[in-house]
Amino acid sequence: MTDPGLPGAGDAYDAEPVRPAKRLTRSTTDKMIGGVAGGIAEYFGIDSTWVRVAFVASIILPGPQVLLYLLLWAIIPKNR
Repeated sequence: MTDPGLPGAGDAYDAEPVRPAKRLTRSTTDKMIGGVAGGIAEYFGIDSTWVRVAFVASIILPGPQVLLYLLLWAIIPKNR
């Protein structure tokens, strides 16, 4: 038996509605090449310009940035 003084011990109407799980998808509306930057921006709730600026700035550093973008383009599903 639950103690009525405990939080969450109320009836089922006190529960918050269940939201669908947040998924990382490629954007179909905010895309320049493949929608990867737009999808990442939508997932984190930021402007896609900042994701694109960060990607272009990272090109200056040595590393596989372009290959990573292509890999993400292939792996992340398109938003429906």
